[in-house]
Amino acid sequence: MRTIGIAAHSAEGGALCFITACQEGQRLLGEHMHPTVIASCIPMGLSMPAWEADDHATVGRHLSDGIRQVADAGADFWVCPDNTAHLVLEQIAADQPIPGLHIADVVCAEIAAKGWTRVGLLGTKWTMTGPVYASRFERHGFDKLIPDEPTRAALNAAIFDKLCQGVFDDEVKALFHGAIDQLKANGAECVVLGCTEIPIIVGEESSSLPTLDSTRLLAGHAVRAALDEHPLSASGGWLATA
Repeated sequence: MRTIGIAAHSAEGGALCFITACQEGQRLLGEHMHPTVIASCIPMGLSMPAWEADDHATVGRHLSDGIRQVADAGADFWVCPDNTAHLVLEQIAADQPIPGLHIADVVCAEIAAKGWTRVGLLGTKWTMTGPVYASRFERHGFDKLIPDEPTRAALNAAIFDKLCQGVFDDEVKALFHGAIDQLKANGAECVVLGCTEIPIIVGEESSSLPTLDSTRLLAGHAVRAALDEHPLSASGGWLATA
């Protein structure tokens, strides 16, 4: 089995990815078994001023540190359970010592398999309006739907002020479920939980739309890549997704 490296950006998203990978491994391999998982979590607080200043070079240095840590510890490939971080990871992936698994590639493969084309997207302001998902949706022929601007601002604040700090109260749950209802009213067939903490408060059973849990999808795909006996196929620093 290959060794999975988790280069976390937020503690909550990293923890969910870790436990999901272990659980998926046990489901496939049997009791108490899973691929070896190595995790690194450079404090996200070091990157927050740079995010607000659009200083991607500084964010990239911190993300690279995390990837190098898991590579030095023996990981064969890395995942980053943070959708927004992929804005910067796309710029630096080719320069890393091991390849990465792109979270949006994993999510889009699942959307295509389900046959959906009108896709709602929730996440930080950078994820909802930025190029990471937009470029891949265009490549697959998906229509991207996002909430209105006031709702986007409220979601972004809730992610950093509450979810990333482990606060999962009724107010924040209502905010995210209301945003999903808005997307459904606008014609979305499904919704990408495009911030790796959202699945902690939104589940398939509570959502008015089918959900695509980017964190758990990434973890599950990472386990299957770790168990795959074929050589890893990578281009530009990214693993191919089947």
